[in-house]
Amino acid sequence: MFQKGEFIIYGNKGVCEVTDISKIAISGASRDRLYYVLQPAQDKEGRIFTPVDGQKTEMRRILNRKEAAELIDSIPSIGNLWVADERQRELNYKQAVNSCDCREWIKIIKTLWLRNQQRLSQGKKITAMDRKYFKMAEDNLYGELSVSLEIPKEKMEEYITEKVGMQMQEDAESFMEYSIK
Repeated sequence: MFQKGEFIIYGNKGVCEVTDISKIAISGASRDRLYYVLQPAQDKEGRIFTPVDGQKTEMRRILNRKEAAELIDSIPSIGNLWVADERQRELNYKQAVNSCDCREWIKIIKTLWLRNQQRLSQGKKITAMDRKYFKMAEDNLYGELSVSLEIPKEKMEEYITEKVGMQMQEDAESFMEYSIK
């Protein structure tokens, strides 16, 4: 069970703070059941009510500082989520975003960054689907790492790039060589 004041990942809503744990008086909600009252980090006016014993939506504690640093260090070794079939690709992206797994978010970001670089080099536009899932994965990952490392979310991309930028550039060059053949 999470505690009041704790930060968690709640489904595809990203980082939320547990602001209360109580019974609630909302129509359709069981009055005998305990609920987490969550405040999304990106929506200070928003509130989410979810049963403490609920299992429909994935929830987990955010990474601690050490785990976040280790995750960033491991980014170069995390693979891609490449799927050739367009319909299957969106399903895989959706599952990865909803998994609440940082490594899956990184796979989406890496895959779509490489795919978008390739498309742009060919004079093609970035697809709306790619843009949507890239942003979702980025928002979730950067939101969590921001809280864990106490770095503003808007500085996370720069921070990560400094840490692993050279390796990502090498990966992009290898991917481009492979995909052109």
